Amino acid sequence: MTASASPLQDTAAPAAQAAPAAAQPANPAVGGAAMDATKTIVDNAGAAPNLSTLVSAVKAADLAATLSGPGPFTVFAPTNDAFSRLAPGTVDTLLKPENKATLVKVLTYHVVPGTITGAQLLAQIDAGGGKVVLKTVEGEPLTVTKEGQAVALIDVNGNKSYIEVPDVRQSNGVVHVVNGVVLPKLN
Repeated sequence: MTASASPLQDTAAPAAQAAPAAAQPANPAVGGAAMDATKTIVDNAGAAPNLSTLVSAVKAADLAATLSGPGPFTVFAPTNDAFSRLAPGTVDTLLKPENKATLVKVLTYHVVPGTITGAQLLAQIDAGGGKVVLKTVEGEPLTVTKEGQAVALIDVNGNKSYIEVPDVRQSNGVVHVVNGVVLPKLN
């Protein structure tokens, strides 16, 4: 994602001006698939072809029931391309039953309790002097900043991911599609 494009700012302001106060803007598509705001995070992710690795990981970690529950959750959902940028063999290793605890740790590091929209995230960044530190379900912090117009997630190891598709509303929260996998401390 280039620093000149801001999906958070591009979708928040125009929709608010064009639609009546009670109407929701159209839910963005993910990977070309329509996202139904009345369905759960797991149901919608399962419909998005570019989130199939994430869905496989959620199932392997036995987190599908949790992420289908009432929540609400904010999920920073890595795309298949994001997973492919990990070191060769990493995803296959994480999906092995003996590595389930590590997989759960990685996946829950992408989840924050509650619903945080793109506009709310930007407001928190501004109120925080350029960054906000979110506490993930995994327990470790995830730092969110703006880099020009882009919104970056910075994990505890210094790795960055950028929000590509913000504000995909779900019946049990919101998903922001990201272009990288953020990692907690694993040892």
